[in-house]
Amino acid sequence: MGVLMMNESLRNVLRDFTFLWQFALDDFKAKYAGSILGALWAFLQPMITIALYWFIFQLGFKSQPVDNFPFILWLMAGLIPWFFLSEAVVNATSSLADYSYLVKKILFHINILPLVKITSVLLVQFALVIFALICFSIGGYLPSLTYLQIPIYLVYMLILAMGISYITATLYVFFKDTLPVVSIITQIIFWLTPIVWTFESMPNAITKVLVFNPIYYVITGFRTAMVHRQWGGFSLEMTVYYWCFALVLFWIGLRLFHRCKDHFADVL
Repeated sequence: MGVLMMNESLRNVLRDFTFLWQFALDDFKAKYAGSILGALWAFLQPMITIALYWFIFQLGFKSQPVDNFPFILWLMAGLIPWFFLSEAVVNATSSLADYSYLVKKILFHINILPLVKITSVLLVQFALVIFALICFSIGGYLPSLTYLQIPIYLVYMLILAMGISYITATLYVFFKDTLPVVSIITQIIFWLTPIVWTFESMPNAITKVLVFNPIYYVITGFRTAMVHRQWGGFSLEMTVYYWCFALVLFWIGLRLFHRCKDHFADVL
């Protein structure tokens, strides 16, 4: 009896995962339907952004190699995880409004709608990580075993993005100002995170505060694995802090979403 229940649960998980993945693919295709270049825009936009920042900071501000590492590759290792976090949160914030016709269906599990947007962005993230690995290899930096840490940071980003998105998606249903506020906060966090600037360039007093930024963990983690080719890079205490922050935020987001979801259909 127990084995049958386990098999049934496994089938349900696989069915839900398959549905979520297919839904995310359809959402990804629909986003670029009708454009001439189609889904290529999903990859061209971040690549153009990387090239733009490289042009401004290396050619304009004469940025030098960081730790004797090519600036463009160092920049890429920081921007790629940021693309996922920022796009995932912004897209997921309006997910309930985008699929309002599904929210009003009694039998549809609306919990997955923010996840659909996040998974859709995750498809691009996978492609960008592969693109970065190719660029690093062309630059003479072949893959290292330290790259095995990247999936860990991807899981962390997923948990963090889901926690934030459940909160912002819930708030957006009731307060339409949520989306522009999220966009502004995203820009502020971008400049407060050492993505286009080095952490060592800031005064020590400021870095002691900025190190508690949960996104710092991801950016530094990617660079530790890909640029410095080291393992870890964080103390046990800070690692526990980052993961606890993401998990608690996810729990808060999920609780808020479930408390308010019965009212979504009425407002939308």
